[in-house]
Amino acid sequence: MKSLSVTFALLFAVGLSSISLAAEKNDEAAKIEKERFKKFEEMLSGVKLVGRFTILGRDQGKLPEEEYTIKSVKKLPQEDFWKFEARIKYGNNDYTVPLPLRVKWADDTPMITLTDFRILGQGPFSARVIFYNGKYAGTWSHGKAGGHLFGKIVKLKEKDSGQEKSE
Repeated sequence: MKSLSVTFALLFAVGLSSISLAAEKNDEAAKIEKERFKKFEEMLSGVKLVGRFTILGRDQGKLPEEEYTIKSVKKLPQEDFWKFEARIKYGNNDYTVPLPLRVKWADDTPMITLTDFRILGQGPFSARVIFYNGKYAGTWSHGKAGGHLFGKIVKLKEKDSGQEKSE
């Protein structure tokens, strides 16, 4: 009977130890996630994405330029969603819109993922765009057209009478 009590006590202690270790791991994971989210918000708030894009199946010569100004990025309550306050400028289009976008993570690397996402009645857009070390790259599609996009993340220094100045 005594050995059964000792065995039970040992199992109970091991169980408590495991629960304590699991709680510490959860606390550490939450701390890492909080820091990751903070860095992501800082990396993409008050920036301009300046780059180029390709259109598959076209001989393009010099690639067209594009830019997206991101005023702010904030985590939304929904699991993987973030609110991007973005000015989108391409071709003759130029507008600011709040975009609820899904962000997935590959270790410390964030990736925006959208599928058949409609922006101001312009039809479905799909994209996968990663951000790392001051650069972005990804794929896009809009209807039957699609291609690649890439460029650099430029931090905006100031706003002067509505004009944005960047580094």
